[in-house]
Amino acid sequence: MGTRLASRRTHGLLSAALTATLLLSAESVLAAAPASAAPDTGSPAAGRLAAAFDTAATRYDVPRDLLVALGYAETRLDSHGGAPSAAGGYGLMHLASNPELRTLDEAAALTGLSRGALRADAANITGAAAVLRSYADQAGLTPTERDDVDEWYAPVARYGGAATLSLARLYADAVYDLLRTGFDTGRRELAPVPGRPVAPRRDVPGRVADGVGTLSTDYGPAAWAPASTSNYTVASRPASHPVRYIVIHVTQGSYAGSISWFQNPASKTSAHYTFRSSDGAVTQSVREKDIAWHAGNWTYNTQSIGIEHEGWVDNPAWFTDSMYRASATLTRTLADRYGIPKTRAHIIAHSEVPGATHTDPGPNWNWTYYMQLVNQQTGVGSGTVDAEGLGLNVRSGPGTGYGIVGSVTDGTTVSIYCQAVGTTVTGPHGTTNVWDRIGTNRYVSDAYVLTGHDGFIPGVPRC
Repeated sequence: MGTRLASRRTHGLLSAALTATLLLSAESVLAAAPASAAPDTGSPAAGRLAAAFDTAATRYDVPRDLLVALGYAETRLDSHGGAPSAAGGYGLMHLASNPELRTLDEAAALTGLSRGALRADAANITGAAAVLRSYADQAGLTPTERDDVDEWYAPVARYGGAATLSLARLYADAVYDLLRTGFDTGRRELAPVPGRPVAPRRDVPGRVADGVGTLSTDYGPAAWAPASTSNYTVASRPASHPVRYIVIHVTQGSYAGSISWFQNPASKTSAHYTFRSSDGAVTQSVREKDIAWHAGNWTYNTQSIGIEHEGWVDNPAWFTDSMYRASATLTRTLADRYGIPKTRAHIIAHSEVPGATHTDPGPNWNWTYYMQLVNQQTGVGSGTVDAEGLGLNVRSGPGTGYGIVGSVTDGTTVSIYCQAVGTTVTGPHGTTNVWDRIGTNRYVSDAYVLTGHDGFIPGVPRC
């Protein structure tokens, strides 16, 4: 971290040069990608993504916004350069190829496209629409029912591939929650999806009740969704094995899909806990006394708790404040319970396990912020935007060299989750290099925010 100039601010009249700096940071509102914007690599070319959804929805008579919401729930509409998920899913729509879920093969049979073609670009959207339509047909949906988004709950739940009733509902509910609230797609070429009233018919035939929704006996806030007994080792820790580490993972897939993958006997993998990106909800799949298969190193498996986080290592939009804070609370609880030092030597990345072939949680995971939360520097600050009547640009990182990802209007009250050192900027409240993070990958210069403090806010973590 660089020199902290911003603990002191220079006040007074602005020179012409300083005025230019002010205007650079607080220029008029511009059209820009939202904060969750995903890279375009591996996805339909700019200007064609909306057309791909429109065409696929029309061709297969699937509600267009439902199709977009499903893709957003699965991948944030990010193809990840064609790389598969942990469960063998490909593309924006996560067409899967694993022993229990073969939507990629189904799409190939329904569309006549090759498996290779279906792994990327607009064909992936076409394939997903074809699979959903086939599920609707098998469920007996009439043309009139297909026009009603509430009738598609069972086909959506089936698309997720969960074998149990509760997980199937968890998957489908995530899609319908997006439709209910509306969401920014995170893509410049695809407009936000507006919210609307939804009342899905939550019948999911062919699924077995499994007790998901009951609470964990180890950690009160967690739901319980047991992994397959083929994917972990029964033990009696800490009596049988000391618990010395907490290992941080990223799922490389969706929340419900990852929990379902742990229930798949073919996966040969599991974790003790999994966190959801949107709100920090948590599910436990392996009891703490037992040995989850998560680290790729037997010694570390026996001596650690594995915590998964919904998302992909190459897309920081998944790493929300809600998830960071909820996960840090669990980590702190575990560290206290097992006497684990709250340090980076004992709270480690999957990539730091000896012999690891995985890179998670990757360079976008904010270890500084996370460890401060673990050690209970958890305050959230607030301030009022003072851009002298202008719209204040929001950037993807702490500095004017980062891309503009939106704007906030003058007079807006913002929450400040953490503060970082970045580009020095002059504004109505002086000259500072402190930047305030007001959301996931959303930063504004503290020179334009009235916080009641000169520089860093006491109790608010550093980013």
